[in-house]
Amino acid sequence: MTHAHDRLLIIDFGSQVTQLIARRLRELNVYCEIHPYNRVDDAFLKDFAPKAVIFSGGPASVFAEGAPMPPAGVFDLGVPILGICYGQQVMMHCLGGRVERGHKTAEFGRAYVTPTEDRLPLLDGWFAEDREQVWMSHGDHVSAIAPGFQVYGTSPNAPFAITADPERRFFAVQFHPEVHHTPKGAKLYENFVRLAGFSGDWTMRAYREDAIEKIRAQVGDQKVICGLSGGVDSSVAAILIHEAIGDQLTCVFVDHGLLRLNEAEEVVSMFRDTYNIPLIHADESDLFLGALEGVSDPEVKRKTIGKLFIDVFQKHANEVGGATFLAQGTLYPDVIESVSFSGGPSVTIKSHHNVGGLPEKMGLKLVEPLRELFKDEVRALGRELGLPDRFIGRHPFPGPGLAIRCPGEITREKLEILRQADAVYIDQIRKHGLYDEIWQAFVAILPVKTVGVMGDGRTYDYACSLRAVTSVDGMTADYYPFTHDFLGETATRIINEVQGINRVMYDITSKPPGTIEME
Repeated sequence: MTHAHDRLLIIDFGSQVTQLIARRLRELNVYCEIHPYNRVDDAFLKDFAPKAVIFSGGPASVFAEGAPMPPAGVFDLGVPILGICYGQQVMMHCLGGRVERGHKTAEFGRAYVTPTEDRLPLLDGWFAEDREQVWMSHGDHVSAIAPGFQVYGTSPNAPFAITADPERRFFAVQFHPEVHHTPKGAKLYENFVRLAGFSGDWTMRAYREDAIEKIRAQVGDQKVICGLSGGVDSSVAAILIHEAIGDQLTCVFVDHGLLRLNEAEEVVSMFRDTYNIPLIHADESDLFLGALEGVSDPEVKRKTIGKLFIDVFQKHANEVGGATFLAQGTLYPDVIESVSFSGGPSVTIKSHHNVGGLPEKMGLKLVEPLRELFKDEVRALGRELGLPDRFIGRHPFPGPGLAIRCPGEITREKLEILRQADAVYIDQIRKHGLYDEIWQAFVAILPVKTVGVMGDGRTYDYACSLRAVTSVDGMTADYYPFTHDFLGETATRIINEVQGINRVMYDITSKPPGTIEME
């Protein structure tokens, strides 16, 4: 634990959006840590010495047997506490209020809160008009507030939507201020940390310094290998670790022949020439493409690539000799989709691993300095580390590469067509100044050929699909609304400049992040 900064403790009761609370606080340059309720006891509180505490939401009912509870001592610290959703209910429950199971009082989704006569500094900037939109997600509800509390806001199904005991600086809201659907939620957090007296000294420079200390403490004088994909996450992780331990780090860049146009050259030159980081460039494209020959099932493709990647990585990692740590650019969205954060009670929704199987198979310990960051925070850290903007802003690229943008059988011919078409599409997006507005854009080559007429001739070539999505943090995604002019111009360029494609379509389905990719 670092004690250099004023610290805020978030006690996690299992909400899927607990990390968004930390994100809002980091946007305000406040240092915070998330810890699961079952690991926070009075001794922990004394050691952590928080300047303020936030109780997260969660799926439990406070009156259920074994319901998650905060340590009793938290209310005696004399620091401001903010309870959110389940956090409000557990606060009321512990301090003498009452919570009941929802009967026609459940609220899920958008709701509107109106203020009471009394004003509250926590709500400065709220209620310029007569109501504020918030995001509710509760089945149970507070039916009686605890002694000392007053009501400062109500919604149709939550008569105690905003409550507080200003004297003790205890605040409790039934909604989620951390999500984008509570438009003024960030302002509420800003007011809370101001009331608590935070100076806002937690910046990406501070994160960088703290991470370097932690890496040195974890690694000591041991060797570290890093699987470099060329993406932003693994690159930022590698450069951060290199800054911490220098040549104890070796990067292994496995080129599986499924990269975009000129990608391997760009990655290798950046790491070898610009940063002078030891790098093994493993060109194994023949091996991967040979193994994928005749394979069309998407899951078999992924597993084939994943297994080969482990074998190839292990082979080249052995050249390093004596490495005891594996570095990965795991981000928080990777973590929340695969395992509950910090060992806490968050419900696991999705099983997914960054480089599944590698650490166990090779007997390596993991170094994951980015695992509490969102993508845009990793980019901010990359800027702090001096990575070029063009590299930092790159759209996410999946581990299996173009294999999952090539439904059906993968051939060298189809990959070449796909690379060329993708390069034209991205060039168009950059020319129109749209690249940074889009989270991820790519071309998929479809497993069908269509008849077309070009000039005076008949063609029988592939169709391709363009995809572009917007996202704030990779947790949800929506399609990007290109103009018809842009799509027409782009389709014309692809058909004219890429031999092998005679039809272009635009995919406008909206999908969650795990299925942004084609297959």
